[in-house]
Amino acid sequence: MNLFSRTFLVGLLSVILVLGLAGCGTGTSGNSGAGGEKITIGTDTSFVPFEYLNQETGEYEGFDIDLVKALMEEVGLDYELKPMDFNALIPSLQSGDIDMAIAGMTIKESRKEVVDFTRPYYDAGLLILVRQDTTDINGVDDLKGKVIATKQGTTSFDFAKSIEGTKKVVPFPNIDQAYLELEKGGADAVLFDSPNVLYYANNKGKDSVKVVGDLLQGQQYGIAFPKGSELRDRVDEALGKLMENGTYDELYKKWFGEKPGN
Repeated sequence: MNLFSRTFLVGLLSVILVLGLAGCGTGTSGNSGAGGEKITIGTDTSFVPFEYLNQETGEYEGFDIDLVKALMEEVGLDYELKPMDFNALIPSLQSGDIDMAIAGMTIKESRKEVVDFTRPYYDAGLLILVRQDTTDINGVDDLKGKVIATKQGTTSFDFAKSIEGTKKVVPFPNIDQAYLELEKGGADAVLFDSPNVLYYANNKGKDSVKVVGDLLQGQQYGIAFPKGSELRDRVDEALGKLMENGTYDELYKKWFGEKPGN
């Protein structure tokens, strides 16, 4: 084989190799949120009534779940839910494992430094839950010398740690564990997000617990995205439309029994 033939053959093989690598590609699994591709949405399915697993149907249900469905229909994207622990949501956004997170996540400055939020979609706060027979806890000032159970990695935990004179603040991975700790006597009170506390007090804990005191620390929930995500603007715009056309109000009334602000 002469020099020209060898040179031509080497060049041809190089072209084939480059084309082959291009065909294999190095792209993601379609989680960019662009061009109609399927996006991945992280959520913590232990936050009733926002997101939870219906044990009878095996389906995820809740206010956030219905809101996600309406939002994705508005922006025209397919999606898959990825349940995970609440503490894993922001790291997963930062690493690119998920494109969006919705889980009753409070908008606060420390989180805004590492992720982007939509406009607020729910006004909340913190409430104190105690056993029905409790008489010495009627507000936050009465938590001095008491054991408080709450959920780790939340604003509830941060607030509980800031209360002076508490005996102990016990964080749990799942808020249901905190409720159980309260009912069996291992904690004197639970401090957590108002919608979840009220739901528990009016349903599963109806005959065993009660809410005391005022609403603490007014908070707002937002939908979170990786910093600089273009998807954030699209979802935020869709959220605004749902709030204007009445869809949001319908979902709110479905899950909370009244329209927002009532």
